Amino acid sequence: MRARPCTDVWEDAADALAVRELDPTTFRRLVVVAAHPGDGVLGAAGLLRAVAAAGGTVELVLTGDGEAALPEVRALDALGVTAAVHRLGLPGPALDEDALTAALAPLLEHADAWACPWRDDPHPDHAAVGRACRTAAPVTTHGFDFPLRARARLDPTDPSVPWDRGYRLLLSGADHTARDRAVGHAHCATTPDHLHGSREIYFRDPPAHSTPAGVFAARYRGGADPWQVRTSWYERRKRDVVLAALPREHYRLVAEPGCGPGELTRALAGRCRRLVASDVVDEAVAATAAATATTPWVEVHRSDVDSAAAFPDGADLVVLSEVLCYLTPARIDAVLDRVAAAVRPGGDVVLVHGRQWPAEAPADARAVHRRACDGDRFTTLVEHLDDEFLLHVVRRR
Repeated sequence: MRARPCTDVWEDAADALAVRELDPTTFRRLVVVAAHPGDGVLGAAGLLRAVAAAGGTVELVLTGDGEAALPEVRALDALGVTAAVHRLGLPGPALDEDALTAALAPLLEHADAWACPWRDDPHPDHAAVGRACRTAAPVTTHGFDFPLRARARLDPTDPSVPWDRGYRLLLSGADHTARDRAVGHAHCATTPDHLHGSREIYFRDPPAHSTPAGVFAARYRGGADPWQVRTSWYERRKRDVVLAALPREHYRLVAEPGCGPGELTRALAGRCRRLVASDVVDEAVAATAAATATTPWVEVHRSDVDSAAAFPDGADLVVLSEVLCYLTPARIDAVLDRVAAAVRPGGDVVLVHGRQWPAEAPADARAVHRRACDGDRFTTLVEHLDDEFLLHVVRRR
């Protein structure tokens, strides 16, 4: 019996292990960076076509000296994609990563998303491009890696494959036809096994550092309610679910770090005797103070989410809403340590985060909640999961 091609094995793994479908229709500007001729066509043909079909702008960056530029343009034409092609002119055989990072920075500055070969792909140039894109891109830009040589050389169940960040993109029949046509024009250095299959595979490449406070401050400068927490159905519904999930009608002492503009703070004020709200952004502190001006038992101050001041000792409720995903895993653990130390035994902790993974967030809701629920310090009382957000209420043991 003929062995199944490695591509099929990876697609089976993607179906079983990648928990997300990639929706590229919201990307207004996509930049695909190719370490070798044909990388973009082989790894991201469907993504290129989807963004272009949705009216977005598509750009292709070639790291080499430009000798393959014309075949790449012809390949894009065969895909049915109009794209600007940038030639960096970096000499081979090994890429200078510092020079690559510097050259990519202006090209990625205003992109909504970038895609490139996986930075752990078993080829040094693929790895260099992946690392350079991550370093050069703004924190507010979505980053995605696609495996190329890994699909021929690596078992998809290898622990190094980050399926917890995995996405699938289903290709249509027209996508298949266009990709096959484009591959005939591109100078592809990758093996033919990568030219088949009905799915493209991507790994989200999130920022390596916690989201800077300046990112949030800039959004407040753009409007008093940058996330529409007062008006959007998502935010109003989420607040109602949080309040309904609280196991107790009243609490003695509540802490709400990362309070934002204070709409949830105002709702929690009706369920407690004292509430300490905090945020790292001055505009958020001012907005929450104004929203709770008629409730003198609410204290609002400026502090970061992992500061001791955010968690008064003896709290019997801590609410962490849309805040932990913006921290690195180490900082998430530090916050959970503070929560465990501050909350008295029998006290409750609420975690609620949107299922959409913000570009600037190092972690997604699933990973954040797993870090809290899988330990031995808390017992899970409530679990709510829907298409829009994930909510857990856990109790301090």
